[in-house]
Amino acid sequence: MDSAAREIVESGIAPLPDTPTSADKLIQMNAVIHAATILQIIPRLETGGAELATVEITQAVVRAGGRVFVMSEGGRMASDVTRAGGVIVPFKAAAKNPLRIIANARRMARFVRERGVDVIHARSRAPAWSALMAARATDTAFVTTYHGAYGNRGPLKGLYNSVMARGDLVIANSNYTARLVHERHATDKVRIRLIPRGVDLARFDPAAVAAQRVASLRKKWGAGEGKLIVLHPARLTSWKGQHDVVEAAAQLFRAQGAGRNTAFILAGDAQGREAYVSGLNRQIAQHGLEGKIRLVGHCGDMAAAYAAAHVTLVASTQPEAFGRTSIEAQAMGCPVIVTRQGASPETLLTTQRDGADAATGWIVPAGSPAALAKAIAEALILSQRERNAMAKRARAHIRVNFSAEQMQRQTLAVYDECLRSALVRAFDDAK
Repeated sequence: MDSAAREIVESGIAPLPDTPTSADKLIQMNAVIHAATILQIIPRLETGGAELATVEITQAVVRAGGRVFVMSEGGRMASDVTRAGGVIVPFKAAAKNPLRIIANARRMARFVRERGVDVIHARSRAPAWSALMAARATDTAFVTTYHGAYGNRGPLKGLYNSVMARGDLVIANSNYTARLVHERHATDKVRIRLIPRGVDLARFDPAAVAAQRVASLRKKWGAGEGKLIVLHPARLTSWKGQHDVVEAAAQLFRAQGAGRNTAFILAGDAQGREAYVSGLNRQIAQHGLEGKIRLVGHCGDMAAAYAAAHVTLVASTQPEAFGRTSIEAQAMGCPVIVTRQGASPETLLTTQRDGADAATGWIVPAGSPAALAKAIAEALILSQRERNAMAKRARAHIRVNFSAEQMQRQTLAVYDECLRSALVRAFDDAK
């Protein structure tokens, strides 16, 4: 072995040579010699878009022949990481105390050196500060994904949020988020990579959801066959718009004949917000809608939920950084209604913007129960032919623009940029 090849073996990362032919050979050699090791860090693995992305990127890296560690306090999705081939490293990743953040950085730096980590990928602010310090101390590539809109009130909050824009490369999950990163933190656009969230089209496939799964979920929700289900899947918190959904439902039920065969399903965890849940129940009772609006808690089979639904709502009153619910519902052929906030409007097609023959849903003003009720009414009166056409358009739209495999490839390409590796090629070859 010549000295140049020996240097490549010892370093584990091939430098880019001068000629394209040599570059291809060395990149291939690097991919074989050194399977990239990625460390993702996220506070908890309970539920949410960042958590699901952690699992999906674990799958992608493992498929490409790499290794993945995930530092987290765990949660219901931790087992998904291990099934995907990743290793959970118990870590107080949610800690916000400055002393704990510094201690975490030291522990992380030791882990990076011991396990030969090539990229640290941070997905949340508090652990991102530890990750940034560890990356700089070990000269390790640092990638961040700007998953949230994040409140930015005051200079201290702005400084706290800014860590998500300090990656060597910063992944923005929507055009809205990309603009936010650039405008808030003066991040050079050359460091921002736009990678929308993706849907697993095998999991969210109408043909793959057995009728029994849908029937079982309907029974659990108390919404028998024949009921038109209006689904609002979101954790129970004020900015997700549950109060607006209840008001919209009240308007529909008050209208003569409207909504009489309809059930509103609010699916999501309270996450300890018992006062908020009590307020929703009072609001429902005040309108006399007990039994017509149901709070059903966490749903573990969202594909079946969308299959059961006649229309899915994203009623957020504050900006969504992306809008996973919208793309999942469309993948299942379910029409969606979203509010004009953040990135949600980027996820669907509408009659007003894209033409009646392209529409997959509706966009309404945020905080307007009347507009929401009007759009729901339009969705409920669609003929079966119109629904079938919209479902076909919606699934095609998601397949072209928002597949999980696209998101995985694009994220692996970011790691390849950092490492001069060939993860994307290995990922494609492993099909």
